[in-house]
Amino acid sequence: MKLKKRKIKYSAIFLICWFALLVLLVDGVLKFQTLVDYFGSYAVVEVALLLLVLLPTMAVYISTKEKV
Repeated sequence: MKLKKRKIKYSAIFLICWFALLVLLVDGVLKFQTLVDYFGSYAVVEVALLLLVLLPTMAVYISTKEKV
């Protein structure tokens, strides 16, 4: 599988922006400990947050059109 530089660039930009937004939201607005108390498990919250970052990033990577 040949990696495309443009796809990686757009995915990386999206990853950084989305991660920063989630950090702001979780640490600033919702408070991480409140989420842990709500879901009852630290691991569940961590996995959910990782999936919220990785899945949209993969979607951007897959959907980015490469000029041939």
